[in-house]
Amino acid sequence: MQFDEKWSFVGKKEKHVDPADPADPADARKGDNWDHVAYDPEHRLVLCTVPGKRSAEKVGELVADVKRRLGGRVPRLVTTDEFAPYKRAVLDAWGVDVEPPRTGKPGRPRKARRQPHPDLCYATVHKTREKGRVVSVATAVVFGAVAAVTAALAASTCSTHVNTSFIERHNGTDRNRNARKTRKTYCFSKDWLTHEAVGYFTMYSYNFCWPVRTLALKPDDGTQVPRTPAMAAGLADHVWSLAEWLAMPTVQHSA
Repeated sequence: MQFDEKWSFVGKKEKHVDPADPADPADARKGDNWDHVAYDPEHRLVLCTVPGKRSAEKVGELVADVKRRLGGRVPRLVTTDEFAPYKRAVLDAWGVDVEPPRTGKPGRPRKARRQPHPDLCYATVHKTREKGRVVSVATAVVFGAVAAVTAALAASTCSTHVNTSFIERHNGTDRNRNARKTRKTYCFSKDWLTHEAVGYFTMYSYNFCWPVRTLALKPDDGTQVPRTPAMAAGLADHVWSLAEWLAMPTVQHSA
């Protein structure tokens, strides 16, 4: 699982926003709007996106929703950049409370400690830039043993080293699909809710309606069978049309 944040803005850039300005009270819903995204690199699947201001609260919402979607299962390996709130959010989601043993001595007993789940491996990527270009990349293991991270990478079908390359590549794909998020454009959003709605639309329709070149099956006859992330993850058996995807009820009630 890879987590990342993708920047965009609504109405005006953050440096021009003044929420306290009585002449423009709408400034509270202008400025930076970040996509906090969870991405499954093996299936190229967008698992969850939470738009809004870049904050610990949004990161917590994202990681908690991923845990819910995984049914509580612990991902084989989690990688992020060094945005500090991820460490707390990952520990809250996939940690266990450990009660310290009683010592039998006088005094108040120690409180339970939150520790990483034994199966949790979490690593970060640090990029050093000079004049806007990446000149070096360093990684660090935050939770889990180095041997466990190595084993997770050995079992991976897409990576041999700790990285956030797949979600960064998807960031570029989503900017291409959503002109509101293209850099240096006049097409930026003017309304906060519309911006977030279109973001949900492009992110999740990608899963079912966008065949990914690297996921295509290649039979021996030389042809290619296109596959979407949802097909690769076993969530669909064909490439959905937008009409089909839009007509699917978002909430289905049992009889």
